[in-house]
Amino acid sequence: MKTFLLSLFLLFLLFPFFAFPQSEELGAELKQLIRGKQATVGVAVIFNGSELITINNIYRYPMLSTMKFHQALAVLDYVNRHGETLDKELLVSKDDLLPDTHSPMRDANPNGNFTITIGDLLKYSVIRSDNIASDILARHIGGQGAVNDYIHKLGIRDVSITATEAEMHEDVSNQYLNWTTPSAAALTIETFLQNKLFPEGYKLFLQRAMTECETGKDKLLAGLPEKNVLLAHKTGSSDRNEFGVKVADNDMGFVVLPNGQYYTIAVFIMNSRETDEVNARLMADISRAVYRFFEENLSKGEPN
Repeated sequence: MKTFLLSLFLLFLLFPFFAFPQSEELGAELKQLIRGKQATVGVAVIFNGSELITINNIYRYPMLSTMKFHQALAVLDYVNRHGETLDKELLVSKDDLLPDTHSPMRDANPNGNFTITIGDLLKYSVIRSDNIASDILARHIGGQGAVNDYIHKLGIRDVSITATEAEMHEDVSNQYLNWTTPSAAALTIETFLQNKLFPEGYKLFLQRAMTECETGKDKLLAGLPEKNVLLAHKTGSSDRNEFGVKVADNDMGFVVLPNGQYYTIAVFIMNSRETDEVNARLMADISRAVYRFFEENLSKGEPN
């Protein structure tokens, strides 16, 4: 089903979309969902190239592992420009395998000193949110500054990416160094989908990796129907500081509707005193409300 929906989505990218009118009711519903929460919650939804809605978009939200999507774009661009392929192998030394950080790759290869392809490193980073794989990719392309410069060259300014995963784990305060607005996060995904940034094969590779994301199944995904809808996304989640405040809990991606059209959505939660379960449920509720908005408009069959 995922393959069918992704193929249908790629077909619909070739044709103009119908636009839905801006919904004050949707905005009011989302604001009601976040009202009273001990957290700052930002939301952005893009449809047909235009912002359908933004909430609390004036703040800089810590990205955490959502940054790995931006990094993947920069890596694919680097591979393309430097005549490399996703089959190029990089050496992972024992010293690369830092402890006390999320890394399924390290857990599977605890002795280090092995080679792995760039493609597999990207899969570890995007699908399984592997922190060590992310930092190896960053070093290969010239550091996080190269990622930051690439995203800015795409015309997306409300974003800053300077810290590696290792640096973010050194000090909780470093987790604020990589930031974005919800609107800029959604725009980054939209730019990836609507432009030829690199060969189509690389584009499809990243889209498929996003559909296979193993993290955050209780977030945006939990608010969507189980059938005939596809979510391709990247999550991000932080530790809590000494006061029990969770720096960030995020999810962003695009949702392919049953007719092949899609919308882009970003939900960022920062400085939350709520439990992880409450944060996840809130993202699911927001996702459900946004999907229902599109479902209801589609059923009317009334383009703007």
